[in-house]
Amino acid sequence: MPAHRHVVPPYAAKGHLTLTESELRDWGEELGRSISPPLLITLTGELGVGKTTLAQAICRGYGVVEEITSPTYALIHEYRAPKSAVFHIDLYRLDSPDQLTNLGWDEIVSSRSLVLIEWPERAGSRLPEDHLPIDLDYVPDDPTRRILLAG
Repeated sequence: MPAHRHVVPPYAAKGHLTLTESELRDWGEELGRSISPPLLITLTGELGVGKTTLAQAICRGYGVVEEITSPTYALIHEYRAPKSAVFHIDLYRLDSPDQLTNLGWDEIVSSRSLVLIEWPERAGSRLPEDHLPIDLDYVPDDPTRRILLAG
C-alpha cells in the first residue's frame, strides 16, 4: 500500500486536538482529496460521535458526487469516484466476524479501492493490519466538539 501524508487538523499545531463538526468535515474532505487507492480506513467511536459524518466528508473529498448515506441497515454501500470504487461498510449489526464472508469481505478488503469501515472491531481478526485507523470521541462537557485521533 502506498504511503500517505498525514493530514493534520489546523488547530492541532496550536495544541488543540478537538474539532467542531464543520472542522471535522473540512478535515475529512482534505483527507479524501489527498489519498490514493488502495486504502482501508477504519472509523471507531461511540454511537453518534460522527463516524458517518466523517465518512461522508472523506467520500466527498475523494470525488464521490452521489448522495452518501449511512450503511447501517444495508451494511455496505458502494460508490464511484474518479480514482476508484468506494466501499462504505458499517459492521454495527454483525454478531460475529463469520458473517463477513456473506458480505464479500475478502474481495472488498483486497480490492484496489477506498474502503471505509465503521465499527471495525466487529471484524475481529479478519480486519487487515495494514489500514489507517481513525478514532473519534466526545469532548467531556462540550457537545459541539469531537476529539480526532488518526494514524
